[in-house]
Amino acid sequence: MKVLIGTKNPGKIEGAKKALLKYFDDIEIDGIPVESNVSEQPVNAEIYKGAKNRVKNLKKYAKENNVKAALYMSIESGINNSLGRWMITNIAVIEDNNNFESYGASPSFPVPDRLVDDVINTNLSKVMDSIFGKNDERHNQCGGIQLLTHNIISRIDLTEYAFVMALTKYINKDWK
Repeated sequence: MKVLIGTKNPGKIEGAKKALLKYFDDIEIDGIPVESNVSEQPVNAEIYKGAKNRVKNLKKYAKENNVKAALYMSIESGINNSLGRWMITNIAVIEDNNNFESYGASPSFPVPDRLVDDVINTNLSKVMDSIFGKNDERHNQCGGIQLLTHNIISRIDLTEYAFVMALTKYINKDWK
């Protein structure tokens, strides 16, 4: 099955592939960098909107370049306070050629109150770089979450979990 994902990030591609291989055989996944058309650091509803926009832009790219795929996938990370506390979460969106959409979220982790404004005004990667003294963790395959969990969970894991949640509608056709 041919799948397009709206990123070139190797960690996100690997997480998506791991999720897909739980349910499908013979996966071919191509990463295509497309725009999210939201803030560099998405806040609240912008997280879903950014992932949705990436899928839309990915489908447009596929049409313009005559690329055929069965699924179009994207994931967007951002900060949200939908439960009354600030957290970082990832939202995955998947669409097929019939515009059937599903979405899912990764586990979220808290952002200390003293850092919320800095994260919103720059991005999580820059804030983590200043705290941990690392350079550009968000492009590192394992991501900042690996630092925060002391090597227990990686960006690959968070991406995989979000895409597994998004795949629930696809693997449970009778439920939809």
